[in-house]
Amino acid sequence: MSEVVTSTATWRDYLEMCKPNVVLLMLLCALVGMVLATPGSVPIATMVLGLLGIGLVAASAAVVNHIADAHIDARMARTQARPMANGRVSNAQSITFSAVTGVVGMLILWFGANPLTAWLNLASWVGYGLIYTFWLKRATPQNIVIGGLFGAAPPLFGWTAVTNSIDAGGLLLVLIIFAWTPPHFWALALDRKDEYAKVAVPMLPVTHGESFTRLHILLYTIILVLSTSLPFAIGMSGPIYLVGALALGAGFMYWAIVLLRGTNPRAPMETFKYSIIYLGLLFAFLLVDHFVITMDYQPGPVYEFEQISA
Repeated sequence: MSEVVTSTATWRDYLEMCKPNVVLLMLLCALVGMVLATPGSVPIATMVLGLLGIGLVAASAAVVNHIADAHIDARMARTQARPMANGRVSNAQSITFSAVTGVVGMLILWFGANPLTAWLNLASWVGYGLIYTFWLKRATPQNIVIGGLFGAAPPLFGWTAVTNSIDAGGLLLVLIIFAWTPPHFWALALDRKDEYAKVAVPMLPVTHGESFTRLHILLYTIILVLSTSLPFAIGMSGPIYLVGALALGAGFMYWAIVLLRGTNPRAPMETFKYSIIYLGLLFAFLLVDHFVITMDYQPGPVYEFEQISA
């Protein structure tokens, strides 16, 4: 079937394809990774260039997602107005845009931060843009669980941009987002179950039913709440963060229980919306806690990348 472009693309179409709201949340998490990686201040150049590079590579991967899912997006109410789904942007335009943003982002990270951060971003781009989008999403109902690792890495990117090493603290922040991802996406999948079934995407509610999915949202929420206590347990954060994390976790548990009971038809979307607010506020508490309370946590590197000097 030939591609039909119905109108001229505008800058807003290209911005929409970058999924700016998602990228901004990722950048907040990356910023927290930067700040927590060092007891001192983060160099301004490292912060600006690191966030810019991370954002561009993430935007590039988001465009690949639009390219791969254009035919699916056109058949789903939530996504049918997307630029590629309704023909405002062509495949060639999208591929070029993704390539340019991805390459520029990688170059910024390589020369503005360090090669380790650039390589990690490339791995995440391949994982989300290619492995998850073109294969996992259509292959298994565990697509979100497995693919969630690629989307959970932004705090580690920020961490390595500052330290040039993979440390336990950065990996812990990845664990938190990894545990957050399934209940976040499965809540949306519950609300859009019929649409996912229509386009043959094997989301968990489609393959295993709503009751099974609701139970697993609760189980993963429990894992999430437990994992969010670990930064305090290992001395990486203080009581301000702990109180905030427990309060936010209580809210997530509330919605998970409401979902499990199945008596509120609005619960899936309300849970999905809350999960976004939850993650943003959780990392904001990490940030505030760090600046209010002086912490002595300095983890040793799990893996350190040595740059080769000329």
